[in-house]
Amino acid sequence: MLKALFSDLCNLDHVSWTRWRPSSASSAKSVTSRPGTRNRPLHDGLFAGLFFSSVALLCSSVSAKTLVIAYAGSMGPLMDQYIGPGFAKAHNIQYQGIGRGAFGLARMIKARQMNPDVFISITRGPIQLLAKAGMAQNPLPFARTRMVLAWSPHSSLAKKFLAVKNGADSWYKILEMGNIRFGRTDPLTDPQGEATVLCLMLAAKYYHQPLLAQQILGQVENPSQIFTEASLIFRLRAGQLDACVTYQSAARAAALPFLQLPPEINLGESRFRRQYSSVSMQVRSDDGHIWRFKAHPLIFYSTILRHSHHPRIAAEFARYLFSKAAKVWMRKCGYIPIAAKTEARGVNNK
Repeated sequence: MLKALFSDLCNLDHVSWTRWRPSSASSAKSVTSRPGTRNRPLHDGLFAGLFFSSVALLCSSVSAKTLVIAYAGSMGPLMDQYIGPGFAKAHNIQYQGIGRGAFGLARMIKARQMNPDVFISITRGPIQLLAKAGMAQNPLPFARTRMVLAWSPHSSLAKKFLAVKNGADSWYKILEMGNIRFGRTDPLTDPQGEATVLCLMLAAKYYHQPLLAQQILGQVENPSQIFTEASLIFRLRAGQLDACVTYQSAARAAALPFLQLPPEINLGESRFRRQYSSVSMQVRSDDGHIWRFKAHPLIFYSTILRHSHHPRIAAEFARYLFSKAAKVWMRKCGYIPIAAKTEARGVNNK
Protein backbone atom coordinates (compact mmCIF):
# COMPACT_ATOMS: atom_id res chain seq x y z
CA MET A 1 0.00 0.00 0.00
CA LEU A 2 2.81 2.37 0.94
CA LYS A 3 4.66 1.53 -2.25
CA ALA A 4 1.55 2.30 -4.29
CA LEU A 5 1.16 5.63 -2.52
CA PHE A 6 4.73 6.60 -3.34
CA SER A 7 4.13 5.61 -6.96
CA ASP A 8 1.30 8.14 -7.12
CA LEU A 9 3.67 10.87 -5.87
CA CYS A 10 6.51 10.25 -8.30
CA ASN A 11 5.91 13.34 -10.43
CA LEU A 12 5.92 15.87 -7.58
CA ASP A 13 8.83 18.17 -6.78
CA HIS A 14 11.30 17.16 -4.06
CA VAL A 15 10.68 13.44 -4.54
CA SER A 16 13.70 11.20 -4.88
CA TRP A 17 14.32 7.53 -5.35
CA THR A 18 15.46 5.41 -2.44
CA ARG A 19 16.82 2.24 -3.89
CA TRP A 20 16.00 -1.05 -2.24
CA ARG A 21 17.67 -3.96 -3.96
CA PRO A 22 17.19 -7.28 -2.19
CA SER A 23 16.82 -10.43 -4.29
CA SER A 24 14.03 -8.96 -6.43
CA ALA A 25 14.19 -6.08 -8.88
CA SER A 26 11.49 -4.11 -7.12
CA SER A 27 12.09 -0.61 -5.80
CA ALA A 28 10.23 1.77 -3.54
CA LYS A 29 9.94 5.51 -3.91
CA SER A 30 10.46 7.79 -0.98
CA VAL A 31 10.21 11.45 -0.28
CA THR A 32 13.14 13.75 0.31
CA SER A 33 12.36 16.83 2.35
CA ARG A 34 14.72 19.75 2.70
CA PRO A 35 14.85 20.71 6.38
CA GLY A 36 16.20 24.18 6.95
CA THR A 37 14.98 25.70 3.68
CA ARG A 38 12.53 28.54 3.48
CA ASN A 39 8.97 28.53 2.16
CA ARG A 40 8.67 24.77 1.86
CA PRO A 41 5.38 23.45 0.46
CA LEU A 42 2.98 22.15 3.08
CA HIS A 43 3.03 18.69 1.55
CA ASP A 44 6.80 18.36 2.13
CA GLY A 45 6.25 17.72 5.83
CA LEU A 46 3.64 15.04 5.12
CA PHE A 47 5.84 13.33 2.56
CA ALA A 48 8.86 13.51 4.83
CA GLY A 49 6.85 11.80 7.56
CA LEU A 50 5.90 9.04 5.16
CA PHE A 51 9.54 8.72 4.10
CA PHE A 52 10.81 8.41 7.67
CA SER A 53 8.09 5.89 8.54
CA SER A 54 8.73 3.76 5.47
CA VAL A 55 12.50 3.70 6.00
CA ALA A 56 12.08 2.74 9.64
CA LEU A 57 9.62 0.00 8.69
CA LEU A 58 11.82 -1.42 5.96
CA CYS A 59 14.99 -1.25 8.07
CA SER A 60 13.26 -3.07 10.91
CA SER A 61 11.84 -5.81 8.68
CA VAL A 62 14.93 -6.89 6.76
CA SER A 63 15.99 -10.50 6.85
CA ALA A 64 18.77 -11.82 9.03
CA LYS A 65 21.12 -11.92 6.02
CA THR A 66 20.43 -8.45 4.67
CA LEU A 67 23.11 -5.75 4.83
CA VAL A 68 21.59 -2.25 4.93
CA ILE A 69 23.80 0.55 3.61
CA ALA A 70 22.92 4.25 3.76
CA TYR A 71 24.93 6.19 1.21
CA ALA A 72 25.32 9.69 -0.22
CA GLY A 73 22.58 10.03 -2.85
CA SER A 74 24.93 10.73 -5.76
CA MET A 75 26.32 7.19 -5.41
CA GLY A 76 23.07 5.50 -6.49
CA PRO A 77 24.25 4.03 -9.83
CA LEU A 78 27.56 2.82 -8.36
CA MET A 79 26.01 1.30 -5.24
CA ASP A 80 22.81 -0.19 -6.64
CA GLN A 81 24.01 -1.39 -10.03
CA TYR A 82 27.49 -2.61 -9.16
CA ILE A 83 28.97 -2.63 -5.65
CA GLY A 84 25.86 -3.60 -3.66
CA PRO A 85 24.77 -6.50 -5.90
CA GLY A 86 28.40 -7.56 -6.43
CA PHE A 87 29.04 -7.83 -2.71
CA ALA A 88 25.72 -9.56 -2.09
CA LYS A 89 26.47 -12.18 -4.73
CA ALA A 90 30.00 -12.79 -3.46
CA HIS A 91 28.82 -13.26 0.14
CA ASN A 92 25.44 -14.90 -0.49
CA ILE A 93 23.47 -12.22 1.31
CA GLN A 94 20.86 -9.62 0.40
CA TYR A 95 21.65 -5.92 -0.03
CA GLN A 96 19.43 -2.93 0.66
CA GLY A 97 20.62 0.58 -0.16
CA ILE A 98 19.25 3.91 1.04
CA GLY A 99 20.41 6.90 -1.01
CA ARG A 100 19.86 10.48 0.14
CA GLY A 101 21.77 13.67 0.98
CA ALA A 102 24.49 12.60 3.43
CA PHE A 103 23.72 15.25 6.06
CA GLY A 104 20.04 14.34 5.91
CA LEU A 105 20.89 10.66 6.36
CA ALA A 106 23.21 11.40 9.28
CA ARG A 107 20.50 13.33 11.09
CA MET A 108 17.99 10.54 10.50
CA ILE A 109 20.43 7.93 11.82
CA LYS A 110 21.23 10.09 14.85
CA ALA A 111 17.50 10.44 15.55
CA ARG A 112 17.16 6.64 15.17
CA GLN A 113 14.73 7.02 12.30
CA MET A 114 16.73 4.42 10.40
CA ASN A 115 19.14 1.71 11.46
CA PRO A 116 21.61 0.82 8.68
CA ASP A 117 24.76 -1.25 9.14
CA VAL A 118 27.09 0.98 7.11
CA PHE A 119 27.02 4.68 6.34
CA ILE A 120 28.87 6.13 3.33
CA SER A 121 29.40 9.87 3.19
CA ILE A 122 31.26 12.34 1.02
CA THR A 123 33.56 14.36 3.33
CA ARG A 124 33.70 13.52 7.00
CA GLY A 125 31.22 16.15 8.16
CA PRO A 126 28.11 13.92 8.17
CA ILE A 127 30.03 11.09 9.85
CA GLN A 128 31.28 13.45 12.53
CA LEU A 129 27.67 14.18 13.52
CA LEU A 130 27.34 10.47 14.34
CA ALA A 131 30.80 10.13 15.87
CA LYS A 132 30.00 12.87 18.39
CA ALA A 133 26.92 10.86 19.38
CA GLY A 134 29.03 7.71 19.78
CA MET A 135 27.30 6.01 16.86
CA ALA A 136 30.07 5.73 14.24
CA GLN A 137 33.43 4.00 14.12
CA ASN A 138 36.59 5.31 12.44
CA PRO A 139 35.78 6.30 8.83
CA LEU A 140 37.79 4.81 5.98
CA PRO A 141 38.46 6.87 2.82
CA PHE A 142 38.03 4.78 -0.33
CA ALA A 143 37.34 7.12 -3.30
CA ARG A 144 37.24 10.73 -4.39
CA THR A 145 35.63 12.89 -7.04
CA ARG A 146 35.79 16.50 -8.25
CA MET A 147 33.39 19.29 -9.14
CA VAL A 148 32.62 19.91 -12.81
CA LEU A 149 30.33 22.21 -14.77
CA ALA A 150 27.59 20.06 -16.30
CA TRP A 151 24.84 21.20 -18.65
CA SER A 152 21.72 19.91 -20.32
CA PRO A 153 22.21 18.72 -23.90
CA HIS A 154 18.74 20.17 -24.57
CA SER A 155 19.57 23.61 -23.21
CA SER A 156 19.41 26.60 -25.55
CA LEU A 157 22.85 27.44 -24.16
CA ALA A 158 24.40 24.04 -25.01
CA LYS A 159 26.39 25.48 -27.94
CA LYS A 160 27.80 28.19 -25.70
CA PHE A 161 28.95 25.58 -23.18
CA LEU A 162 30.58 23.55 -25.96
CA ALA A 163 32.35 26.68 -27.19
CA VAL A 164 33.65 27.34 -23.67
CA LYS A 165 34.88 23.75 -23.46
CA ASN A 166 36.90 24.47 -26.60
CA GLY A 167 38.39 27.58 -25.00
CA ALA A 168 36.15 30.27 -26.52
CA ASP A 169 35.32 32.10 -23.29
CA SER A 170 35.23 31.85 -19.49
CA TRP A 171 32.72 29.29 -18.22
CA TYR A 172 31.48 31.44 -15.36
CA LYS A 173 30.38 34.21 -17.71
CA ILE A 174 27.62 31.95 -19.06
CA LEU A 175 26.45 31.21 -15.51
CA GLU A 176 26.24 34.92 -14.82
CA MET A 177 23.76 35.46 -17.66
CA GLY A 178 20.40 36.66 -16.38
CA ASN A 179 18.34 34.11 -18.32
CA ILE A 180 20.19 30.95 -17.25
CA ARG A 181 18.34 28.28 -15.29
CA PHE A 182 20.91 27.10 -12.75
CA GLY A 183 20.21 24.27 -10.32
CA ARG A 184 21.83 22.86 -7.18
CA THR A 185 21.01 20.83 -4.09
CA ASP A 186 20.47 22.05 -0.53
CA PRO A 187 23.71 22.73 1.41
CA LEU A 188 21.90 22.00 4.67
CA THR A 189 21.14 18.39 3.76
CA ASP A 190 23.50 17.49 0.92
CA PRO A 191 27.29 17.93 0.78
CA GLN A 192 26.97 18.36 -2.99
CA GLY A 193 24.96 21.54 -2.47
CA GLU A 194 27.57 22.69 0.02
CA ALA A 195 30.39 21.89 -2.44
CA THR A 196 28.67 23.83 -5.24
CA VAL A 197 28.66 27.02 -3.17
CA LEU A 198 32.23 26.56 -1.91
CA CYS A 199 33.51 25.75 -5.41
CA LEU A 200 32.06 29.00 -6.75
CA MET A 201 33.54 30.90 -3.81
CA LEU A 202 36.94 29.47 -4.72
CA ALA A 203 36.33 30.45 -8.35
CA ALA A 204 35.67 34.04 -7.26
CA LYS A 205 39.13 34.16 -5.68
CA TYR A 206 40.88 32.24 -8.45
CA TYR A 207 39.54 34.45 -11.26
CA HIS A 208 39.69 37.67 -9.18
CA GLN A 209 35.95 38.18 -9.57
CA PRO A 210 34.70 39.03 -6.05
CA LEU A 211 31.01 38.95 -6.97
CA LEU A 212 31.13 35.75 -9.05
CA ALA A 213 29.45 33.42 -6.53
CA GLN A 214 26.79 35.96 -5.57
CA GLN A 215 25.92 36.74 -9.19
CA ILE A 216 25.44 33.04 -9.99
CA LEU A 217 23.81 31.84 -6.77
CA GLY A 218 22.05 34.85 -5.30
CA GLN A 219 21.56 33.92 -1.65
CA VAL A 220 23.12 30.70 -0.34
CA GLU A 221 19.61 29.44 0.39
CA ASN A 222 17.91 30.34 -2.89
CA PRO A 223 14.68 28.30 -3.24
CA SER A 224 14.46 28.99 -6.97
CA GLN A 225 17.69 27.04 -7.54
CA ILE A 226 17.46 24.26 -4.96
CA PHE A 227 16.17 20.78 -5.80
CA THR A 228 16.68 17.26 -4.54
CA GLU A 229 19.46 15.51 -6.41
CA ALA A 230 17.07 13.21 -8.28
CA SER A 231 14.93 16.15 -9.35
CA LEU A 232 18.00 18.19 -10.34
CA ILE A 233 19.33 15.46 -12.62
CA PHE A 234 15.89 14.77 -14.10
CA ARG A 235 15.37 18.44 -14.92
CA LEU A 236 18.81 18.75 -16.50
CA ARG A 237 18.27 15.71 -18.69
CA ALA A 238 14.82 16.97 -19.68
CA GLY A 239 16.08 20.46 -20.52
CA GLN A 240 14.12 22.13 -17.71
CA LEU A 241 17.40 23.42 -16.27
CA ASP A 242 20.45 24.65 -18.16
CA ALA A 243 23.40 23.84 -15.93
CA CYS A 244 24.77 22.91 -12.54
CA VAL A 245 28.13 22.58 -10.80
CA THR A 246 28.14 18.98 -9.62
CA TYR A 247 30.28 15.93 -8.92
CA GLN A 248 32.06 14.46 -11.93
CA SER A 249 30.77 11.05 -10.87
CA ALA A 250 27.16 12.33 -10.85
CA ALA A 251 27.52 13.99 -14.27
CA ARG A 252 28.99 10.85 -15.79
CA ALA A 253 26.32 8.61 -14.26
CA ALA A 254 23.62 10.86 -15.74
CA ALA A 255 25.37 10.98 -19.15
CA LEU A 256 25.51 14.78 -19.00
CA PRO A 257 28.15 16.72 -20.95
CA PHE A 258 30.56 18.44 -18.60
CA LEU A 259 33.57 20.72 -18.42
CA GLN A 260 36.54 20.13 -16.12
CA LEU A 261 37.26 22.98 -13.70
CA PRO A 262 40.78 24.01 -12.58
CA PRO A 263 42.15 21.79 -9.78
CA GLU A 264 42.64 24.89 -7.65
CA ILE A 265 38.84 25.18 -7.32
CA ASN A 266 37.34 21.75 -8.13
CA LEU A 267 37.82 20.27 -4.61
CA GLY A 268 39.31 17.15 -6.16
CA GLU A 269 43.00 17.41 -5.28
CA SER A 270 44.43 16.86 -1.81
CA ARG A 271 47.51 18.94 -2.73
CA PHE A 272 45.25 22.01 -2.74
CA ARG A 273 43.74 21.21 0.65
CA ARG A 274 45.05 24.39 2.26
CA GLN A 275 43.80 26.53 -0.61
CA TYR A 276 40.36 24.91 -0.43
CA SER A 277 40.09 25.55 3.30
CA SER A 278 40.51 29.29 2.71
CA VAL A 279 36.77 29.57 1.97
CA SER A 280 33.85 28.75 4.25
CA MET A 281 30.13 29.43 4.48
CA GLN A 282 27.37 29.38 7.05
CA VAL A 283 23.66 28.66 6.76
CA ARG A 284 20.91 29.19 9.31
CA SER A 285 18.31 26.43 9.55
CA ASP A 286 14.65 26.96 10.43
CA ASP A 287 15.30 26.20 14.09
CA GLY A 288 17.82 29.06 14.26
CA HIS A 289 20.92 26.86 14.38
CA ILE A 290 23.84 28.17 12.32
CA TRP A 291 25.69 25.50 10.36
CA ARG A 292 29.25 26.30 9.27
CA PHE A 293 30.95 24.55 6.37
CA LYS A 294 34.56 24.76 5.21
CA ALA A 295 35.81 23.51 1.85
CA HIS A 296 37.64 20.17 1.83
CA PRO A 297 38.70 17.66 -0.85
CA LEU A 298 35.74 15.55 -2.00
CA ILE A 299 36.59 12.21 -0.43
CA PHE A 300 34.13 9.36 0.16
CA TYR A 301 34.25 7.60 3.54
CA SER A 302 32.61 4.47 4.89
CA THR A 303 31.93 3.83 8.55
CA ILE A 304 30.46 0.85 10.36
CA LEU A 305 27.73 2.02 12.70
CA ARG A 306 27.95 0.85 16.28
CA HIS A 307 24.35 -0.36 16.26
CA SER A 308 24.94 -2.53 13.17
CA HIS A 309 23.00 -5.80 13.23
CA HIS A 310 25.74 -7.45 11.16
CA PRO A 311 29.11 -5.99 12.21
CA ARG A 312 31.12 -8.86 10.73
CA ILE A 313 29.48 -8.58 7.32
CA ALA A 314 29.73 -4.79 7.54
CA ALA A 315 33.48 -5.08 8.13
CA GLU A 316 33.76 -7.37 5.10
CA PHE A 317 31.91 -4.78 3.03
CA ALA A 318 34.34 -2.07 4.16
CA ARG A 319 37.21 -4.24 2.91
CA TYR A 320 35.35 -5.01 -0.31
CA LEU A 321 35.42 -1.31 -1.22
CA PHE A 322 39.18 -1.72 -1.79
CA SER A 323 38.84 -4.83 -3.95
CA LYS A 324 39.83 -4.92 -7.62
CA ALA A 325 36.22 -5.41 -8.68
CA ALA A 326 35.02 -2.40 -6.67
CA LYS A 327 37.79 -0.20 -8.09
CA VAL A 328 36.87 -1.18 -11.66
CA TRP A 329 33.24 -0.18 -11.01
CA MET A 330 34.31 3.07 -9.35
CA ARG A 331 36.39 4.11 -12.35
CA LYS A 332 33.56 3.14 -14.68
CA CYS A 333 31.22 5.48 -12.77
CA GLY A 334 33.64 8.40 -12.67
CA TYR A 335 35.16 7.93 -9.20
CA ILE A 336 38.86 7.91 -8.37
CA PRO A 337 39.70 4.99 -6.03
CA ILE A 338 41.91 5.59 -3.01
CA ALA A 339 44.38 2.91 -1.99
CA ALA A 340 43.71 1.43 1.44
CA LYS A 341 47.02 2.58 2.95
CA THR A 342 49.03 4.72 0.56
CA GLU A 343 46.48 7.53 0.13
CA ALA A 344 44.52 7.29 3.35
CA ARG A 345 47.01 9.53 5.12
CA GLY A 346 46.16 13.21 5.19
CA VAL A 347 42.48 12.99 4.27
CA ASN A 348 41.23 13.83 7.73
CA ASN A 349 38.56 16.39 6.87
CA LYS A 350 37.51 18.41 9.87
